[in-house]
Amino acid sequence: MTTGLSQNPYIPREHWDRAPYNRWSFQHVREILPTAEVWRGAGPVSELPRHPRRLDEIRFQAARGEISIGQFLDDNFTDGFIVLQHGAIIFERYMNGMHERSAHLSQSVAKSFLGALYGILVERGAVDTRQQVTHYLPELAATAYEGATIQQVLDMGSGVAYDETYTDPFSDVGQTDVASGWKPKPAGDKRDWPGSIWQQILRLKKREAAHGSRFLYRSIETDVLAFVAERVTGQRLAQLMSRELWQPLGMEENAYYTVDAQGYALADGGLNATLRDYARFGLMVAQDGYMNGRQIVPANWIAETRRANHDLFGPDYRETMPLGAYHNQFWMSDHRTRTLSCHGVFGQWIHADPDAGIVIVKLSSWPDFLDDARFLEQEAAAAAIKKVLGHG
Repeated sequence: MTTGLSQNPYIPREHWDRAPYNRWSFQHVREILPTAEVWRGAGPVSELPRHPRRLDEIRFQAARGEISIGQFLDDNFTDGFIVLQHGAIIFERYMNGMHERSAHLSQSVAKSFLGALYGILVERGAVDTRQQVTHYLPELAATAYEGATIQQVLDMGSGVAYDETYTDPFSDVGQTDVASGWKPKPAGDKRDWPGSIWQQILRLKKREAAHGSRFLYRSIETDVLAFVAERVTGQRLAQLMSRELWQPLGMEENAYYTVDAQGYALADGGLNATLRDYARFGLMVAQDGYMNGRQIVPANWIAETRRANHDLFGPDYRETMPLGAYHNQFWMSDHRTRTLSCHGVFGQWIHADPDAGIVIVKLSSWPDFLDDARFLEQEAAAAAIKKVLGHG
């Protein structure tokens, strides 16, 4: 697998997150965009013991034929890959110039971090998921979010119209790229583009379905939730993540979020962290919210997140997850199991299986936003690893 750009002679501002530039940029976001730090604190690092296993040679059946884990990693634009078993690192590999301290863009894996944060806020009574969004953000009464509950937004179940077509710069998510500061507006376009994520949310006036009637993946839902969290706590998202997750989890490195022109940290995909710290988050999820001798995220919140409603999962999503579901900003590939997953475009992935005691993280820089074949291959790779480890 080629490494793409080994250095940055020139990254086009409008294409920094696209191939081939993402081979470099996903590990160097601080050099491209303004960011806010998520401090790890002054406490000890949560150590991950090492019990190395040779997983490269595990073979499994993929759509393209029988391949090995080593081939899977080589052929799928891997930047970092780690496997934990019962809290110990059994396999860790860095590729494409990535190393232990490299912070890598999470894309929508970031959404699940916010979902975990919500478990903490709900237990403390800061947020009630039964309340309407406008109870906390009355400004949204003039938008299509009027009448939607916090739980519906957590489940991507509001009826708000928002077009998540990544390849269309004029779609709603294309406008989010501009509003978040990720991209300049298209050259020569004279329309009035939102200058921040908050401005874009205020412009979402169209409702296309009844609230709670369907699951439809829309990144802006996560940002609505983040503004609620900031409103009820009086803190910015990067501070909240530091206090509630990064420090209690004993993360090894600081993380950071990209921020828009108003300083808002992009909750839906702007988080950057190291491979091991993503693994620590996955381990906490697999351990029912418990880590470092304390309950960090309430166990009942993790348990509830595993009770996702498969019936709301539409046909478009069932092509790659026939038994899938989505709840509280987490994915389930198979709603009959207790495994929770976090997914981001271009191949970002955390797989947390409590029954197998297995956590897998893959950080990538795929050429395309979405790739069903690569997605299914990583699911097959996870199954093969767990089978060899005695949990398949």
